[in-house]
Amino acid sequence: MTNQLRVIISGGGTGGHIFPAISIANELKLRYPTCEILFVGAEDRMEMQKVPEAGYKIEGLWISGIQRRLTAKNLLFPVKLVKSLWKARDIIKKFQPDVVIGTGGFASGPLLQMANRENIPTLIQEQNSYPGITNKLLAKGANTICVAYPDMHRFFPAEKIVLTGNPVRQDLLDVTSKREEAQKFFGIDPSKKTVLVLGGSLGARKINQLIEDNLKEFEKHNLQVLWQTGSLYYDEYSKYAEKEHIQTFAFLKRMDLAYSAADIIISRAGAGTVSELCIVGKPVVFIPSPNVAEDHQTKNAMAVAEKDAAVILSESHLEQGFRSIFFPLVESEEKMKSLGKNIKALEKPFATGNIVNEVEKLLKTRR
Repeated sequence: MTNQLRVIISGGGTGGHIFPAISIANELKLRYPTCEILFVGAEDRMEMQKVPEAGYKIEGLWISGIQRRLTAKNLLFPVKLVKSLWKARDIIKKFQPDVVIGTGGFASGPLLQMANRENIPTLIQEQNSYPGITNKLLAKGANTICVAYPDMHRFFPAEKIVLTGNPVRQDLLDVTSKREEAQKFFGIDPSKKTVLVLGGSLGARKINQLIEDNLKEFEKHNLQVLWQTGSLYYDEYSKYAEKEHIQTFAFLKRMDLAYSAADIIISRAGAGTVSELCIVGKPVVFIPSPNVAEDHQTKNAMAVAEKDAAVILSESHLEQGFRSIFFPLVESEEKMKSLGKNIKALEKPFATGNIVNEVEKLLKTRR
């Protein structure tokens, strides 16, 4: 195999699809520095900004998902699909890829469909424990399906599945060694337990309201809080940073240090976040977002909780259940230690490399 490799990667719509795609591209570049990589995304979605920021070229398709209710966008969907299939065909004929990789999202559907028609090897990377509709439709034509959870034969052909895990940031692999650095970085008291609150980069109103309602309880239990409010809500909640035991952030740039400083974590349950938390190995209370397709986050969290490796609280039960579950948990060293140990056992730290290993296997069958 020569290093003159040509790869198309498609994934987008959310960070959960985009950042795994970029991680795979980076690993390919490490192994094959002269390879050419082209991304294909959906026009007007965040990948059109994030991918160029990562240093890669991207082309956009005029494609979007089907709305759950009757809208004008739904009426346009057949037109968008046909135009996207034509453009995907043109991109493939012009770029002549050796392999096409899809990480989910609207654009990966037309692109991988046309790659399959051209007999170009395709690989799907599914982040969630319950796959999205695009990857379920593409599974029949795909050569390899890389997954992050066991028992995915319920959705995909068993002979195509490889359990690799989800790509994660490599600076999370040694968070345990950064504890002292993290405490100094955030200026926190080493004698107190630290709660890390994560609602996503944009934020989660229900989680922010929950933290606001329990500020006195955190203080009463001698807890200090690193609170990522999200960019949408920072102005509303930043005033609480005046309290000695609270720090608020629109966005945490040093997630490795935030994870290292934490003793317990309150978090959403996006696929990438769950994979990171398995590597971090700290006790977690998941509050899944109910506003995602096919309730992915609840299913992701359940896959961990079923191993006695996390606690789940639904948004609808926060007011009644949070105090009776969270604070007794923090007071139980034994339970905290058990949750941390069990979630750590689920980690797959070398997922990106394992996925690219599967890409290389496909290349050998083609060359």
